[in-house]
Amino acid sequence: MARRRIEANAELFVPVNLTLRLPGAYRGLMNESFRPIEEGVATDLRDEMTYASYLQLPTLLAAQQPVSDHHDEMLFIIQHQVTELWLKQLIHELRSAMALIAVDDIPPALKRLARIKVIQRQMFEQWSVLETLTPIEYVQFRDQLGKASGFQSPQYRTVEFLLGNKNAGMLKVFAHDPALHEPLAADLAAPSLYEEFLRSLDRAGYDLPADVIDRDFSQPYERHDGVVAVFKTIYDDLDAHWQAYEMCEELVDVEESFQLWRFRHMKTVERIIGFKRGTGGSSGVSFLRKALDLTFFPELLEVRTHIGE
Repeated sequence: MARRRIEANAELFVPVNLTLRLPGAYRGLMNESFRPIEEGVATDLRDEMTYASYLQLPTLLAAQQPVSDHHDEMLFIIQHQVTELWLKQLIHELRSAMALIAVDDIPPALKRLARIKVIQRQMFEQWSVLETLTPIEYVQFRDQLGKASGFQSPQYRTVEFLLGNKNAGMLKVFAHDPALHEPLAADLAAPSLYEEFLRSLDRAGYDLPADVIDRDFSQPYERHDGVVAVFKTIYDDLDAHWQAYEMCEELVDVEESFQLWRFRHMKTVERIIGFKRGTGGSSGVSFLRKALDLTFFPELLEVRTHIGE
């Protein structure tokens, strides 16, 4: 089959013996430790937009405010702030993908999902940095965090809602701040990424159950035999349903990547605090482990059982 699924090019490989492959003149230059500024490089930046001003670096780099004098707290803060930045980009891409699917513009939506997967990979690998924080180091400042917990991240909760893990009870955590509560309540009541896809399939002529397409989206999604049957039709004839199939597989990729992130989160917490309760009052590792049983797109996993029947 000539067609292939969209994949983002996320890996760059640099040969270890790169210097051996450079022309002789360049190898010689690599022994020098001084490089003059080239003519034409802007140095007078008065009244100009600069790198620091464009990225608001003074504000960004002033946002790390440790509550202890322990050296390793800076790592803990930056780890979580970087995660929040990636979550912001993830939400940006998810909302765009959902808007495109809502108007049946599938090809660019697939590109958004390809980028989302690369962001998820970055977030997964990022746990390795926090894992350098040992239990002895973390305990030096953990008590000073009070009840602050990643469970309270409004952006993480937004991602969960957009992907379809709807739980109205989670809004209680944000009741103290209307600026956080109101947009989360709106996302809770709106169709998720999966539901936008199912509605798009319905508009395309697939026989989706009416009670799946038109329902109270604030309630948790429940798997439906009728949706499994539609996906079975798609997977039984890829040539006839290629675009729908491609979207199905992209969604499976996103879910798997999210579950891998959840698992890495659980294992990182386990190695740093063992089985202590979380700072926000949860059971800690036990609470995180339960999340591994959740699924965003149940029929996309179930249909695999019936492929080839």
